[in-house]
Amino acid sequence: MWFTQVTLRLVASFLVVSTFAPRLAQAFTSYPNDFVNPDYMLSRHYPGNTGGAQFSVLKWADYLAAQGPWTVIDKPVVPPSGDLHDYMSWSPYSWPNCSALGNTTELPLPQVWAECPYYLRDGLFNPDVRMINNTGHFNAMADAVWMNSLAWAMTGINRYAQNAATFLNVWFLQNSTAMNPNLVYSQMRRGPGKGQIGAHTGELDLKCMAKIANAVLILRKGNSIYWTSDMDQEMVNWCQSFIEWFTTYWIALEEAIAPNNHGSYYYAQLASHYLIANDTEGAKRAIETYFTTLYMSQITASGDQPLEARRTRPYHYRAYNLIAMITNARIGEYLGLNYWNWTGYEGAGIKAALDYAMTIPPGTENADELYQPIAGVAATYGDPDNKYANFLANADPRYPAAPYFLWSQPFSDSGLPAAHPGLSQKRDSSASKSAVGATVTLSIILSAVLGFVAWWG
Repeated sequence: MWFTQVTLRLVASFLVVSTFAPRLAQAFTSYPNDFVNPDYMLSRHYPGNTGGAQFSVLKWADYLAAQGPWTVIDKPVVPPSGDLHDYMSWSPYSWPNCSALGNTTELPLPQVWAECPYYLRDGLFNPDVRMINNTGHFNAMADAVWMNSLAWAMTGINRYAQNAATFLNVWFLQNSTAMNPNLVYSQMRRGPGKGQIGAHTGELDLKCMAKIANAVLILRKGNSIYWTSDMDQEMVNWCQSFIEWFTTYWIALEEAIAPNNHGSYYYAQLASHYLIANDTEGAKRAIETYFTTLYMSQITASGDQPLEARRTRPYHYRAYNLIAMITNARIGEYLGLNYWNWTGYEGAGIKAALDYAMTIPPGTENADELYQPIAGVAATYGDPDNKYANFLANADPRYPAAPYFLWSQPFSDSGLPAAHPGLSQKRDSSASKSAVGATVTLSIILSAVLGFVAWWG
């Protein structure tokens, strides 16, 4: 074990000083959600073909940490409560129509927000929503906390744990910057008579709580010196207060019965809060409720997800809900529940939903949204004919370097170089021979180090 820690520390140190590291790791992608067994991460017993994925986790952790911390009070508009500590966001698909106002000049934005009727345009994102970027800041914070906790579990390097603890403290605990435990003003609708309260769809804004719970469990179970008992108790208290709001307030209760991806993420979020609050039975109830109610009607006999297929971006929403299903199943598995082979009313389950989604061309949508759930399904149900591995190898030859590959195991790397830290044989012809040579040497060293770490365990 001491050798594992030393070698991974050497790898992490290399990442800090190397100018070649960005080319070795996969470019950062924010996963909609996921959950990794904390015991698996803390064990440091990773398959030998996950070196590239481990490398990417370390790079992403450093990349994200450099951008923080984030706080809910960082917004230019005060919520209707007058308290900047209240989370606030605007409905992302709502657009104004000011034609009836009779104006001849451009209206000031505050007047647009208050007087122009807003209409829903499904799937079409209104960019001015990011003027109040609590949503973006929360997602970035969750990614940073998650990746830094994973990096700490892998290496034992305390700066990663310190990063994660700092970001959690600023967002949730520190009196001057902490978020109030509610989502009353999430995805507010603007327009005449609107804007004083949020919508149930806004509960989706905190969908990444599964990442937060994952990080807290890793820091807690790994006994990080930076995650103190006082901080842990304060986080428990925060989540208990949020659970009380989330399970009683009418807006949140509307989301709890949403039959599509919104309901799927509601229960992933609820279970995550229970996990942080040390309420195992509550977390189990949340997962059981999802799989025995909403999930039962989400997948047809063919494997399609009709509630997602009818949306304006069906490829995206099929993948999006699949990720929520898999996250819920992974949380359930951690809690001793097995819903992987649970089927809905028409006899189909998660694997069937993934298999169907793979048959649908992405069109103009992002094809890579399906890669994460493909790996998750392959690792759980097996891939004896290499259907899933071949799909990913053809779509993205660097998939073994994606962080999701680290915990979606066992799964084939298709013999691709990306499974080990390094560059493919097709190198940038504009690079100097010395730069390429140095990179190759460093790649060989890192491949050997990470491979030996996985073998030594």
